[in-house]
Amino acid sequence: MEIYCQYYKSPLGFIEIQGSETGIASLIFVENPLQTESTHPIVEECIQEIDEYFRGIRQNFTVKLDLQTSEFQTRVLNTISEIPFGTTASYSDIANLLGNSKIVRAVASALAKNKLAILIPCHRVIGKNQKLTGYAWGIWRKEWLIKHEQQYRIKG
Repeated sequence: MEIYCQYYKSPLGFIEIQGSETGIASLIFVENPLQTESTHPIVEECIQEIDEYFRGIRQNFTVKLDLQTSEFQTRVLNTISEIPFGTTASYSDIANLLGNSKIVRAVASALAKNKLAILIPCHRVIGKNQKLTGYAWGIWRKEWLIKHEQQYRIKG
């Protein structure tokens, strides 16, 4: 299966997007984009949706995803995907939603392996004390994304 890769220059730096006919497998922040890019309609659709997100006109993503994760990580990622735009939940909230309050560290570990930044909003998960903790691409990006979403959140 061929993998396609493109870069998007966001307000937070370059984002590398990789996908195939199956869906988007990776959306991560990178310091320097590689020189080579290859395009596919699903990657172009993702770039359009990410651009709309950063412009404040998209709150939900519809691009098809290709989750390449364990069963547990998939459960965690599906759970955090339900956190509404512009809001946050704690790691312990997620553990409780998964039915076991003692798996907070396992939840954090699963989120640390998330390769679909923004599309699966691990930036919306914060510490129980409301502190911003644990974001693979930097706490400053997590803080920016949360404020961005709160600014554009549809109240109602």
